[in-house]
Amino acid sequence: MPESRPSDGRPSESPLRAAVLDAAALLLPVSCAGCGADDRALCGACDAALAPAPRRRVLADGIPAHAGLDYDGVAREVIVAMKSDRPGLARRLAPALVAAIGAAVAEARRVGGDGALELCAVPATRRARRRRGYDPVRRTLAAGGYRVARVFRAARPHPAQKTLSRAERAAHLAGVFAARGALDGRRFVLVDDVVTTGATLVAAADAVRAAGGEVLAYAAIASTPRRAGGFGGDAATTHRNRPGRSGDRGSAAG
Repeated sequence: MPESRPSDGRPSESPLRAAVLDAAALLLPVSCAGCGADDRALCGACDAALAPAPRRRVLADGIPAHAGLDYDGVAREVIVAMKSDRPGLARRLAPALVAAIGAAVAEARRVGGDGALELCAVPATRRARRRRGYDPVRRTLAAGGYRVARVFRAARPHPAQKTLSRAERAAHLAGVFAARGALDGRRFVLVDDVVTTGATLVAAADAVRAAGGEVLAYAAIASTPRRAGGFGGDAATTHRNRPGRSGDRGSAAG
C-alpha cells in the first residue's frame, strides 16, 4: 500500500515507526543530520525544516530551474550527509524534489504543450558512483516514486566545482556530458541535486541539445539562496512558487 502523506507532502511518522527508531538508536547510535542531536537520523524539528518551499530561477541559457528548498541551514546539512554516506536521507529529501519536479513539469507544459516529457538525471562520474556506492540524484528520484530516462553516458572526470566561479565552472564542464545516442524529437526536464551557478545543468542540457533533444525545464532538491550579486556569482532571477500538484510520475511525465 502506498505510504500516506500529509498535506505538505512529507511522509508521516506513525507511533510505531517512532518506537522502532528509538529502539534502533539504542543499538546503532546516530545523530541528526541537520543539527547533530543524538538518537535520530533526522529529528522532528529538522524534518519540519525540509518541508517543500518551491522557488524558481532562470539559468544562463534562459531555461527555468525549480528547486524545493534553499541550499542553506538544515537543508544543506542533510543534503551533504545524504551525498556523503547516509543515502537513507534521500527519503526525507524526496518531497522537496517532488515539489520541484511538479513545478518544472507544469511550466514545461505551459511553454511546450502536452507532448511527451521525460525526466533525466544529471549523471555522476564513475569514480563518484564507486566511492559512494549509489547515485544521490537517482536515489532521491526513486524515493519520490520517479523513473528516469537513461540518456547520458557517465560524466567524464572533472575538477571539483565548489570553489570555482560561474565562468570557471562552465569552462571545466565543457565536454563532461555526452548522450548515449540520438535524442531527436525527445523533450526533457533535467534533474540535479543542487543548483548553485547552474553551470552543471546548462552543460548537461547542451549535451542533450547536441544529440537533437530539447530541454524545457530544470528541477533540483535545493538551490543556493540569493546573495549580494546573485546566486553564487550568478545573476539569475528567482521567486517563490506556490506548492502545487507534483506532476505525473514515471519515465515519461505524461
